[in-house]
Amino acid sequence: MGEMATTNENGLTITTLENGLRVILQETHQAPVASFWVFYRVGSRNETSGLTGISHWVEHMLFKGSERYPQGEFDKVVARAGGQFNGMTWQDWTTYFETFPSDRIELALDVESDRMAKAVFDPEEIDPERTVIISEREGSENSYRWLLDTEVQAAAFQAHSYQHPIIGWREDLLTMNRDDLYSHYRTFYTPNNATAVAVGDFDTAEMLAKIEHYFGGLTRGPELKPLRVREPAQLAERRILLRGADHTSHLQMAFPGPNARHPDFFPLTVLDAILGGAKGMGLFGGSSSNRSNRLYRALVDKELAVGTGCGFMPTIDPYLFSFHATLARDVTHQQVEDAIWAEIEKVQTDGVTAAELEKAIKQTKAQFAYSSESVTNQAYWLGFSDMIADTDWFANWLESLTAVTAADVQRVAQAWFSRKRQTVGWYLPETV
Repeated sequence: MGEMATTNENGLTITTLENGLRVILQETHQAPVASFWVFYRVGSRNETSGLTGISHWVEHMLFKGSERYPQGEFDKVVARAGGQFNGMTWQDWTTYFETFPSDRIELALDVESDRMAKAVFDPEEIDPERTVIISEREGSENSYRWLLDTEVQAAAFQAHSYQHPIIGWREDLLTMNRDDLYSHYRTFYTPNNATAVAVGDFDTAEMLAKIEHYFGGLTRGPELKPLRVREPAQLAERRILLRGADHTSHLQMAFPGPNARHPDFFPLTVLDAILGGAKGMGLFGGSSSNRSNRLYRALVDKELAVGTGCGFMPTIDPYLFSFHATLARDVTHQQVEDAIWAEIEKVQTDGVTAAELEKAIKQTKAQFAYSSESVTNQAYWLGFSDMIADTDWFANWLESLTAVTAADVQRVAQAWFSRKRQTVGWYLPETV
């Protein structure tokens, strides 16, 4: 295996074990800490109608333990070792991680190899977990903003599985069984559908040998066909009208956007910062609270909304560029929609200033630095990038962002935003 290991110019050691497990290592000795992540190429993107929410449910089941680490045992071991751990499911991937003092990191490899191969899926645990997940979904349903977001997302996609919420549709959660869950686990949570990432205070050769020891003997899973579905071009404006008991009104607007590898990705990221403020991407990014962004000035300062923003994130397949606003009292949805469109059209017609461009890039870089400073976050970013694009995408991130020009920003505003390609959602209180 040694000759397969290749160190690229970004200071990473990248290799693939014989069973297909991709391994990314970054040795860094800033602190006596190491973080180990396993990313699986499975999320709601890989789910079919009838089985929505299955990846999130499997994630829950993989915390239920194995024969070697019965439920609750691992939590105690991690606490004793002074570590932290978690797992999460997203549209494009599922991940688990542990961060430990570096002399304990081997425990993470032991647990994750066990999770990959030997999770038990006790039949007695299925129905109690069904109740937990349905109540988690019901908690989200208490928010009309969440309900509106879910409706807009479902309407914005006609063919692609991004139309489904990550937690799944309630009807599917009621009917899935143990065989469905276990089959999903054995299909997707396999060495050849995973990337292991370690960042921190270790010797690269030793870490590689340990990963080979814990994961090298695991059996390959089935060869998965690539997901071929492509969302048809949107030809018609789509509208959602949601009514409910909450007196606070909300508005959402979504437009089809490009995926992470598309040349327009970075100009749209800069536009997102100019319109709605810079954000750190991924799970650990914050967002700048600056009130100088265009949407804040146009909506909140003018008392049309009490909050507003936009969002755009990197994904494997084309996803959405979205806008949202929480309306001020006695303001109509049409007023807010018109105000958002006025800001879009200003960029399309007049472009953005050099000062705005510079500030947006500078603030986005600051958010990026903030969201990748610890070994935990660095490992997350490497695995995340490997899922949605590749490690070069991450290595070139700052360079790609810096290369964006004002002309690029105006061009992408013209290319991606048109009324026939919008999906608009209004939530308004029921009138008695």
